[in-house]
Amino acid sequence: MKEFWEKYGEIIRYLIIGGLTTVVSLGTYYLLVWFLLDPENPVQLQTANVISWIAAVTFAYFTNRSFVFRSKNPNRVAEAGKFFLSRVGTLLLDMGMMFLGVTVLHFNDKIMKLVVQVVVTVGNYVLSKLLVFRKKKTGENKGE
Repeated sequence: MKEFWEKYGEIIRYLIIGGLTTVVSLGTYYLLVWFLLDPENPVQLQTANVISWIAAVTFAYFTNRSFVFRSKNPNRVAEAGKFFLSRVGTLLLDMGMMFLGVTVLHFNDKIMKLVVQVVVTVGNYVLSKLLVFRKKKTGENKGE
């Protein structure tokens, strides 16, 4: 079991944190569209989407840094900047998929948001692993 955890622990931790991040994102989105914003209005749909993104990315940075990638990078500002910037690409993907699915194809916005979250979670892991929390050969994160 220890060997399994050493080999796959980071991915397992990422999936757990990713699940919690999805709860933050979906919870924020659903609360906004149920109580404040109309998902039938394209501007309000995207407003709810962006606010849920901000809440989720903020949660994700702190939890990924501490629990998933166990970053020791002393330059947290640069690291957080890279993290947020890497998420802009998946935000654009998220917004494009929501626009296509809900506004153009008229799929249910709540189901579409769930599908989009799966795609975004995979993309976020790849970007975090390769760009934000990449490690030196010695096992430590690169300092900025």
